Amino acid sequence: MSPRSSSPRKVKGPPPAPDVYVGLLFVSVAALIVGVTLLILEMGIYEWKMP
Repeated sequence: MSPRSSSPRKVKGPPPAPDVYVGLLFVSVAALIVGVTLLILEMGIYEWKMP
């Protein structure tokens, strides 16, 4: 196991800017939230009874 002092130095600078993939992650999370919300509303109509 390496001693703590032997770790490589981190380069300091501005954090990387978000790219298109981060935007797609937010879009997919929003779609999941909307889908679950609509499913809950639909199940409320049927009083949560499964066929």
